[in-house]
Amino acid sequence: MINAEEMGLTRDNVQRREAIATPAARRLVGEEDDIGALLGLDVRWCARIVRDIGNYAESYERNVGPDTPLGLDRGVNRLWTDGGLMYAPPVR
Repeated sequence: MINAEEMGLTRDNVQRREAIATPAARRLVGEEDDIGALLGLDVRWCARIVRDIGNYAESYERNVGPDTPLGLDRGVNRLWTDGGLMYAPPVR
């Protein structure tokens, strides 16, 4: 989910071909290589997670973000590229 956020993949665009423009994004959603097999999963496992739940930012905002009863700002839960601590190694 963190990788999907870094790549700009969301619930709305994960199934659109133009959103999956890089080799890393194609690997993540199962259009290149079969990372899922190494984990005992099928090839589209990550695409389904993003399609059904969203990337990390979408899930955070929906469950604990500023517009929820908890009202938490992302703070250190932002991506490392946005001043936070969230980083996930590439899926390879």
